[in-house]
Amino acid sequence: MSLPTVDLEAIENLRSLSPSDGGVFLKEILTIFIIDTPVRIAELHSSLTSGTVPDFVRAAHSIKGSSSNVGASELRAIAEHLENQARTNGLAHLDTSVTELQGAFDRVRNELKKLMVS
Repeated sequence: MSLPTVDLEAIENLRSLSPSDGGVFLKEILTIFIIDTPVRIAELHSSLTSGTVPDFVRAAHSIKGSSSNVGASELRAIAEHLENQARTNGLAHLDTSVTELQGAFDRVRNELKKLMVS
């Protein structure tokens, strides 16, 4: 099953939280996501290097939650996989999945930027 890069229903749900502001609230939320997620991805990389499972799990969990909020279904699923694998099996062999997560984020960022100008 292929998950959507961005679930437009989730975007509309965010937009409906402040329907009379011309999309300002939505753009703020999406901007925070676009700025914050690379920081969390950097934390995944540094946690892999240092072998710090709790930091890795925390970063993956944060990405999972924020991805869910903006409807980034594929990114959320990868982050959830990383979080579960790290909790269960440690950090061995997760570098490929972190690379996959980076690719998914790049696709999400591109889609969200398109939504922010429309």
